[in-house]
Amino acid sequence: MLFNKEVQNDFLKKVDTLVLTGDYGYIDSVLIACEEYDVEPSAVAKMLPKPIIEKIEQEGKFFNMLPKKSPELPV
Repeated sequence: MLFNKEVQNDFLKKVDTLVLTGDYGYIDSVLIACEEYDVEPSAVAKMLPKPIIEKIEQEGKFFNMLPKKSPELPV
């Protein structure tokens, strides 16, 4: 495990605080918290709870960072 539970909770609180201030989205908040805790985003991705991962996916789709899933078959 990268963090103990206390540090993990502090990390997640930092992400939530940055989002709730309205200055940053979830993607930016996670990256800022990664810089402050000196960890790689790929390492943190394994410890993020599902609701935050889903919100990051929504932001990624909104900003066209992730491919949109099409219900149609390619022609």
